[in-house]
Amino acid sequence: MESELNREEAATVKPIRCIVKLGGAAITCKNELEKINEEDLVTVCSQLRLAMMSGSLSDEVLSLDWSKRHGGSVTVPVVEDFTDQLVSGSNNFVVVHGAGSFGHFQASKSGVHKGGLNQPLVKAGFVATRISVTSLNLEIVRALAREGIPSIGMSPFSCGWSTCKRKIDSADVTMITKAINSGFVPVLHGDAVLDSSLDCTILSGDVIISHLAAQMKPEFVVFLTDVLGVYDRPPSEPDAVLLREIAVREDGSWSVTTPVLQGTSKEVEITVAAHDTTGGMATKISEAAMIARQGVDVYIVKAATSHSITALSGRLKDDIPEDWLGTVIRFVR
Repeated sequence: MESELNREEAATVKPIRCIVKLGGAAITCKNELEKINEEDLVTVCSQLRLAMMSGSLSDEVLSLDWSKRHGGSVTVPVVEDFTDQLVSGSNNFVVVHGAGSFGHFQASKSGVHKGGLNQPLVKAGFVATRISVTSLNLEIVRALAREGIPSIGMSPFSCGWSTCKRKIDSADVTMITKAINSGFVPVLHGDAVLDSSLDCTILSGDVIISHLAAQMKPEFVVFLTDVLGVYDRPPSEPDAVLLREIAVREDGSWSVTTPVLQGTSKEVEITVAAHDTTGGMATKISEAAMIARQGVDVYIVKAATSHSITALSGRLKDDIPEDWLGTVIRFVR
């Protein structure tokens, strides 16, 4: 396994403040193929800019997207515009996003997640899936860049990440750490990757975050979703209860501490959409618990809300406000 940083690299990695997961359902319209939720994406990127900024905030945003878009013209700022305008790199963030209505359709229709590159349909689906998820990655990078965030798209497949029986086997983070040390914000995504046992599979964004958290030890991790947090049953049900705090123990087991639930402490129903090839909420909770075991707080919160900006700012480390809505997952001894 090639995931460990060597000593020289480990000594030079800048401290990571936060790893952010942009949930696919939060930034895309999951019922419309390859459609971005533009309004929420703009809000999320604006909130990320505020969370990354140091010192006073400027109303003026210097866009780093100088490409032509929707038939419009290209406006390149003059040199003087860049003085003290770029988002400061002192609060180092890493962004990982899900696929939502991008990629899942292509992967499920071709069976990429099951492997078998010797089958023409699977090989075609592998290509189609990567076209879809990388196109979404580009749009998210552009949205971040328009907020003045020096974001860099980094695909796991292109970075040499691979799996064995769907578990990470090789995941070199050298280029990611070099990007961070150079003042960039890496933007990764769930991806189709090669698998030494199955030929290929899908590597989910949640698994990527768990691996990065183990390597980089961020101060905290934020999952931005399309619901307020983790519920004891599907949130669409009328009696669904928001789980405000989940405690994770040394052996990886977890229990709900707030609110106190009737019956067993782990009685939480999990549903996964039929087209979701990465495990949905079940994977999210499992990976969040693994992150929390490392002593890293995990906040699961609805994207583009006042609650999400509170989580992204790091203000939940010391105290959870009574009016804050979301789920905190923490390690307890």
